[in-house]
Amino acid sequence: MPRNMRIGLNYLEGFGLNVLSRDQLDTIHFATLEVFKNTGIKVECDEAVKIFQEAGAEVEWREGHAIVKIPPHVIEDCIRWSPPETIYYGRIPEHDFVAEPNRVGHSTFGECVQIIDPETRKIKKSVKEDLAKFIKLCDYYDEISVMARPLCSTDKPAETQPLHNLDAIVHNTSKHVLIGPHAGRNVAKLRQIAAAAVGDMELFKRRPSVTMFVCPITPLTMGKDCCEITIETARLGLGLAVIPMALSGATSAVTMAGTLITHNVETLSAIILAQLVRKGTPCTYCSMSTIMDLKKMVGAVGTPELGILSAGAIKLAQYYQLPSFVGGGISDSKIPDAQVGYEYAMNCLLGSLSGGNVVYGAGALELGLTIDFAKLVMDVDMIAYVQRILRGYSITDEQLAVDLIHSVGPAGEFMSASHTFNHMREQSHPRIFDRSNRSAWESDGHKDAAERAYEEAAAVLSSHKPKALPEGASAQIKMIIDDFEKELGISSKK
Repeated sequence: MPRNMRIGLNYLEGFGLNVLSRDQLDTIHFATLEVFKNTGIKVECDEAVKIFQEAGAEVEWREGHAIVKIPPHVIEDCIRWSPPETIYYGRIPEHDFVAEPNRVGHSTFGECVQIIDPETRKIKKSVKEDLAKFIKLCDYYDEISVMARPLCSTDKPAETQPLHNLDAIVHNTSKHVLIGPHAGRNVAKLRQIAAAAVGDMELFKRRPSVTMFVCPITPLTMGKDCCEITIETARLGLGLAVIPMALSGATSAVTMAGTLITHNVETLSAIILAQLVRKGTPCTYCSMSTIMDLKKMVGAVGTPELGILSAGAIKLAQYYQLPSFVGGGISDSKIPDAQVGYEYAMNCLLGSLSGGNVVYGAGALELGLTIDFAKLVMDVDMIAYVQRILRGYSITDEQLAVDLIHSVGPAGEFMSASHTFNHMREQSHPRIFDRSNRSAWESDGHKDAAERAYEEAAAVLSSHKPKALPEGASAQIKMIIDDFEKELGISSKK
C-alpha cells in the first residue's frame, strides 16, 4: 500500500514545524473540558440529545433545542474510541491514502459555487458538467491525494445535489472522496452510489471509498442536519470528517487561542456523538476556521491567521491521535494572479510542515467561492515544491557524497559524475513555473504562469482517461438518483 512522506519532526531526515508545546496543548484541552462541562453545546436534534443524555451528559431542555453539558470522562472515552489511523480507501488500491501521524497529502477546496470558464475567462455558476471536468483534471495529478468535492452542481436540486456531485466524481476519479450529504437522509443514498462505483456493497464495506463531511455551527451548536448526518454516518459504518468554520472576531473570540477553544469543542462534539452511536467510527479532525476581516466584513481565507489556526488544529488532532484535514491555500484574490501564489504558498506550506494529513485548498480563490482550472494546475506545482521541502535532508553516506567530493577535488565539476545522474531526479522539476532564461521564455510566447496553466489543463482534459466504473455501475447510479428524486417528488432534468 503506498504511503506518503512524513514530515521531519523527530526523524533523521525531513523538515517539520513545532507549533504548540505539550503544556500548551494540555491547557487547550483542559479549557475545552471546562467549556463542555460548564457552558455546554446547543443541540437541535432530539435523538442526539437523548444519546448524549444516556451517556451521562447533563441536559437542559429549551424550546426547540437543548443545552448539553458533557462530563470529561465521556469526552476522553470517546476520543480514545476513535481510531488513530484512517485509510482513505480509493476505488482502486493504487489510490489508497494512509493518514498515519505526520504523513502529508493535499486536496482541493470544497464545494465552490462558481467557476472561471477556462475558455472565456468569465465567472459563471458551476454545474455538474464543470464538476466532472475538474475532477478529471484532479485525477490526473498524483499530488492530489484525495478528492474533496470541489464544486456544486448548481443545476441540480438542493435536496439531491450531493448525489449528483458524487455521480460526477466517481465517473472521473478512483481516489477517495469526501463529500457533504446536505441531510441525514442522503447518507444511505451516497453509500449506495459509492458501493455501485466499486462493484458491490460487500467490497465497499471492506474498503469504504467515501467519507461524510459534517459542519457544526459556530459558536457551539450542533444543528439538526449536523446531528442527523453524524448519527446516520456512524450507524452505516462510514467515516466522518468534522469541519467547523469559526470566524475569529465574529462567531468566535478574536484571539487565536480563544477561537481554537471554540473550534475544538465543536469538532469534538460531533466526534463524541459519532462514537456514542457506534464505537470505533473513523473520525477526521478538520478545520476551515479563519478570521472575520472586521474592516471589510468578510470571512477572509488567504490570511496568515487561517494558517495559524490550521496548524493549531493539526497539533490538536495529533494530541488526540486523530487524522487531520485542514484548510491551506485558498485565496482571496478573484483571478489567478500573484496574490494566489503568495497565499497558497504561505498556508499550504504552514499546514504541511505542521503535519496535516490532508491540506486542502487547491484551485480555490475569491474567499473560497470560486474554483479555477489554472489555479489548480499552479497549485499542483506548488504542492510538488512543498513535498520537496518536506523531504529536507537525508544524511546518509550516499547523500553526503564525501568520496565523490574527494575524487572531483578543487576546481572540478560534478555534472558528468554518475552520482549526479543517479540523483538528478531528486531535484524539483516544475511543470508550469518557468526557469528558462528570458530569450527562451520570449521565444516560447512569453506567457505568464496562468496562461501556461490553462493550456496544461486543456491538454490533460483532452487526453486523460480516468479508470472506468464497473460494468453496469453508471445505470445503477442513475437509477438510485432517479428513484430517490421520484420518492421526494422532485426532478433534476433541465
